[in-house]
Amino acid sequence: MGVALLSDLLTEVLIPVAAVVGIVFAMVQWLLVSKVKLSPEVESSGTGNSKNGYSDYLIEEEEGLNDHNVVVKCAEIQSAISEGATSFLFTEYQYVGIFMAVFAILIFVFLGSVEGFSMKNQPCTYNKDKTCKPALANAFFSTLSFLLGAFTSVVSGFLGMKIATYANARTTLEARKGVGKAFITAFRSGAVMGFLLAANGLLVLYISINLFKLYYGEDWEGLFEAITGYGLGGSSMALFGRVGGGIYTKAADVGADLVGKVERNIPEDDPRNPAVIADNVGDNVGDIAGMGSDLFGSYAESSCAALVVASISSFGINHELTSMLYPLLISSMGIIVCLVTTLFATDFFEIKTVKEIEPALKKQLIISTALMTVGIAIVSWIALPSTFTIFNFGVQKTVKNWELFFCVAIGLWAGLVIGFVTEYYTSNAYSPVQDVADSCRTGAATNVIFGLALGYKSVIIPIFAIAASIFVSFSFAAMYGIAVAALGMLSTIATGLAIDAYGPISDNAGGIAEMAGMSHRIRERTDALDAAGNTTAAIGKGFAIGSAALVSLALFGAFVSRAAISTVDVLTPKVFIGLLVGAMLPYWFSAMTMKSVGSAALKMVEEVRRQFNNIPGLMEGSAKPDYATCVKISTDASIKEMIPPGALVMLTPLVVGTLFGVETLSGVLAGSLVSGVQIAISASNTGGAWDNAKKYIEAGASEHARSLGPKGSDAHKAAVIGDTIGDPLKDTSGPSLNILIKLMAVESLVFAPFFATHGGILFKYL
Repeated sequence: MGVALLSDLLTEVLIPVAAVVGIVFAMVQWLLVSKVKLSPEVESSGTGNSKNGYSDYLIEEEEGLNDHNVVVKCAEIQSAISEGATSFLFTEYQYVGIFMAVFAILIFVFLGSVEGFSMKNQPCTYNKDKTCKPALANAFFSTLSFLLGAFTSVVSGFLGMKIATYANARTTLEARKGVGKAFITAFRSGAVMGFLLAANGLLVLYISINLFKLYYGEDWEGLFEAITGYGLGGSSMALFGRVGGGIYTKAADVGADLVGKVERNIPEDDPRNPAVIADNVGDNVGDIAGMGSDLFGSYAESSCAALVVASISSFGINHELTSMLYPLLISSMGIIVCLVTTLFATDFFEIKTVKEIEPALKKQLIISTALMTVGIAIVSWIALPSTFTIFNFGVQKTVKNWELFFCVAIGLWAGLVIGFVTEYYTSNAYSPVQDVADSCRTGAATNVIFGLALGYKSVIIPIFAIAASIFVSFSFAAMYGIAVAALGMLSTIATGLAIDAYGPISDNAGGIAEMAGMSHRIRERTDALDAAGNTTAAIGKGFAIGSAALVSLALFGAFVSRAAISTVDVLTPKVFIGLLVGAMLPYWFSAMTMKSVGSAALKMVEEVRRQFNNIPGLMEGSAKPDYATCVKISTDASIKEMIPPGALVMLTPLVVGTLFGVETLSGVLAGSLVSGVQIAISASNTGGAWDNAKKYIEAGASEHARSLGPKGSDAHKAAVIGDTIGDPLKDTSGPSLNILIKLMAVESLVFAPFFATHGGILFKYL
């Protein structure tokens, strides 16, 4: 079989060192961003002229203006956005905290009751000749890892929001010196979030494994089964973050757009619009905090799925620590690769024109993928024996280390393919979005028809890419291959998150420029940054959905093995009814989230109309709108409306597993995976295409775009309607669906011992 070249001691050093390097790099990026000051008195002392412009005289505008009031205004607006976002997240976390506490008790009670709360050691699940730790211990440690995952997910989302609200006004101010300086500020801020999340996720998981090992000792099967709670905690918080944040941001966005742009014909982010602060707060709580928690959940689950399968393969049976921690070594290499990749955007090349923004972001994906391929090859060579065995539904499959390299690499490259296909369908540089924009000539109805068709069509290639990676990775290394393919797709998570977070930061920067009354040229620069950010956000969602499909399949395989199901036979009624119900769940979930956005937006539209009609001088700009009421509408609606969809996802596996048993539950998981992935991709891409079709008309960069515009034309109003329909699709329902399919799978795996022992109550008595 052979042994790994890398020693166990070196493995135990390299993983935490890589995590610490990631955290230090994030802090350095944050310090560089913080050199852009928001106080005019401090600014005026700066006389240097560094390459990236951080010690330039800040007020030195190209237009020859020297207005200290602009800086003060930007600082005030940033403070209002930051306070609104912080207040909402604290309120959200209080409600979710109660839910998590109740769910933690459920985990302990359900898993503890498997052996009647006995403290006696029991025969191991996969090797009856050996004894493993008691079920009560598994219940306690699963609950603990669940709470750790939930806490890390909350911290990831909250830190991301804080960094984004710290950077938005600084990006606006840097835009006065040139688009390159603004780009670097926004991208560096995104990188802070990306590296903090990737490093924290890795470090907490590594520390948890080592602490749990003090109790579990040689019982690696029990140890890594308990660790799966970490993924469950991460995704549970992500679900509420995505749904709650998505409802908040889209209620404000739809309200602001429909009344402001369509009815009152005022620009986006106009300070006269009462919903404008709520809209900008929403970008941070939905697109930043929610998305951060979401990708952390994916990372945690793919790591847990791989570790569970590895613990019952030769790595776990023979206690080969280095090979066992192969998933964590891949993530460690990912942090180092992403660090080098980030320097290409911030230090090696400087952006001088608007046209260079999108290519620079795309290069980040290509460079990180190319470098990571080499990194995976190195890790596979030094951390794996030349041959080993992988658990494959009851039998051990012999695998070579180069085969595992291909599994991770195909996941990585499938992610890139999904990213570029998403970009093709959502960027206004290509014909699909331009066709959608052109359809606005004849009104909103044709725009909606073209947008829906684009979304459905955009599913084809990503599904083939996911299918190919599943087939190849399963052929090489069974379910472990699929788990590490998902990890491959997420191995460059730090770069992916930096690109993703860059979008909302740029969007906020544009809003602040408009509200602070800055010149049209500065708004053009921030709009260019935002348009590129819209496309990269869609690419990020593509990665999240693709990895969710692979992660949930790997978790599904681990669940089937743990629940001792020999085959999942679709022709048996128990399984088939599960398939039907599972395929229906994403529709039920989407209906809940869409209606929540609709009802919240309705209240928002009525409030914005009321203020325009009842506050004298509001349209003239002589009176200030009541921003606080709009913020309250979004907050109240999202807190109230996030509970039912969250409960649907969290309770379905418990109800189905307990009442109908593991066969029906396996059908539900398969059905929700198959239908959820399709709806998620089409919803995200449809919404992204409508958004960029609107921006294409507004920018008027080509002859074709100018023939459809300008702002306020009938074609533009039709595009705005399409954009508002797409808002809940791309930012609430679509991104939340990938959490639905992962969360149900990981929850089923965590509760598998209980379902296998006590599940199927109804069928036992029928």
